[in-house]
Amino acid sequence: MLEKQHATKETAEALAELQQQIRSCRLCQEHGYIPVAHPIVSGRGTDRILVIGQAPGHRSVAQNRPFSGPGGRVLQSWLEAAGFPPGYLHDHTYLSSLTRCDPGRHKSGHGDRKPSPAEMALCRPYLNAELRLLRPKVVLLVGTMAIEAFCGKVRLEECIGSYIEDNGTLYLPLPHPSGVSRWLNDPEHKKLHQRALTILAHWRDLYHF
Repeated sequence: MLEKQHATKETAEALAELQQQIRSCRLCQEHGYIPVAHPIVSGRGTDRILVIGQAPGHRSVAQNRPFSGPGGRVLQSWLEAAGFPPGYLHDHTYLSSLTRCDPGRHKSGHGDRKPSPAEMALCRPYLNAELRLLRPKVVLLVGTMAIEAFCGKVRLEECIGSYIEDNGTLYLPLPHPSGVSRWLNDPEHKKLHQRALTILAHWRDLYHF
C-alpha cells in the first residue's frame, strides 16, 4: 500500500511539473504561428479517462478551461447518454488536445483555424508525456484530427462505433461536438455514434468509472 501511495505521489508531482511546463510554453508564438501563446491544461493524476481534442477555442482560453464552449456542453451530454453524471467531463476526465493554444479564427472568418502539422509536432511531446504519466484506461479521440493522430487517415464512418486497444489503453473515436459539424445529420452516422456511446457505457460499468 505504501509503495502504491508513493507511486501515486510521484505521478502527481511529475504531472504538476509537466502541466507547469505546458502553461509556460511559448514555442508556437516564438515560431510565429500564433501572435500570443496561452496554453491551457485541465486534469488530475487520478483521472482514468483522457479526452483528446483538436485545440482549445477562444472561449476555453478566456475561461482557462478546455471545452468551455458549446462543444463541451455537447460532449458532456454524450457522456450523460453513456450513463455518466452531470459535470463528469470537467470534474473527472483529463482534458487534453493536439495543441494547447487557440489557433485563432480561420482566414475565411468562419470557424476556428485548424492547427498546422508543425504546431502539432511542437505540442506532441506534451501529449505523449501525459499518456505516459496517466496511463489512462480510456482515451476519447474527439474529432477527425485527434482520430487521425492515433488511427491514421480514416473516414469517420469507418471508425466511429469501433475502438482500438494499445498497450492496455482503449481508444474510442468520436465525431467533433462542434455545431459546425454536419456529420451527425445523417441517420446512419447517428447509429454509429450511438454504438460508440454504447461501448463507452459498457466500459463505464466494466471499469467502474
